[in-house]
Amino acid sequence: MKFSINRNLFLENLNNVMRAISSRATIPILSGIKLTLSDEELVLTGSDTDISIEIKIPVSEDLNVESTGSIVLPARFFSEIIKKLPGKDFSFEVRESFQTRIVSENSEFTINGLDANNYPRLPEIADESSFVITGKVLREIINETQFAVATQESRLILSGVHFTFSPDAIKAVATDSHRLSERTIALENGPQTKTDLIIPGKSLQELSRIIGEADPEVKVMPGDNQMLCQIGNISFYSRLLDGNYPDTDRLIPTESTTSVEFDLSELSSALDRASLLTHAGRNNVVDLDLDVDNQKVKLTGTSAEIGNVEEEVSFKNLTGNNLNISFNPDYLRDALRASVTDAVVMNFTQPLRPFTVTPNKDDVEFVQLITPVRTF
Repeated sequence: MKFSINRNLFLENLNNVMRAISSRATIPILSGIKLTLSDEELVLTGSDTDISIEIKIPVSEDLNVESTGSIVLPARFFSEIIKKLPGKDFSFEVRESFQTRIVSENSEFTINGLDANNYPRLPEIADESSFVITGKVLREIINETQFAVATQESRLILSGVHFTFSPDAIKAVATDSHRLSERTIALENGPQTKTDLIIPGKSLQELSRIIGEADPEVKVMPGDNQMLCQIGNISFYSRLLDGNYPDTDRLIPTESTTSVEFDLSELSSALDRASLLTHAGRNNVVDLDLDVDNQKVKLTGTSAEIGNVEEEVSFKNLTGNNLNISFNPDYLRDALRASVTDAVVMNFTQPLRPFTVTPNKDDVEFVQLITPVRTF
């Protein structure tokens, strides 16, 4: 196996494959990256069993093939070597006993590789139920829900986002049982049959990064226990979570007794100031006092060790009953960060009942639910 390639081209693709490689690989060979060279293309593969990424680099003036073959190299070392090579191009040659020689200008590295035949095969996923979605829409819905998944794996099903794809819409729900984020976006030509997938939050985080700021076309191919997303020359595989996702629709209140509309930036800034002190204390809790009679909204944060902060927050509209409620400010901050409008409406029922955060526009289907904290 022997080839030469433009270093920047190789590094750009290598960095994406590295997203699938874990430093705590349970199967030793998966701490490596697989390179397979044919007369048509160079294929890079990385996997940690949860995520697998395969990238194909076609032969061009930037990739010159002398002889074909395959090898598995230690991913971290190999990646660092390529990053630090001095030249514009480098040559790569596998010799006897899987010894691999990498040369660029005056630098020459020799590293030991492994037999690629021992590398696990990627799953084969049928094309029958595939559909296409824009990268912008998929990345948007991931970023608006993924942050709310459970990080504790005691309830594994909650560590994923529940996606429902239908011909005219995509709906995603994430909850860690303390908060919930549900987003629905219209689709022009979704799958002809309704498709339910529970995708791990960690997989979605990496998928969002691969999609990036551009708006590529993403081909989604659901399988039995794996999903494949094809983005240009990148194939992104993720395992799916097995089980029944809880019925979250019944958790969202349909009525409210108190409602307030805030400018997003005003509320975010006030919340940042209030949580400066609450983060220093053992109990990370802020109080929100809604005084409808006097048309005042007050935010309070207290730390027994340091002191307290109290601030009147400006608002656009306040109706209903007087209410005082306590909650984790980080949950509301995450909700505001994910918001897609310049103003939000918060609807409340009782001091110990979950409240909702929604856009101030009726045509945006996005609801976030936050559970309050009992302070007495």
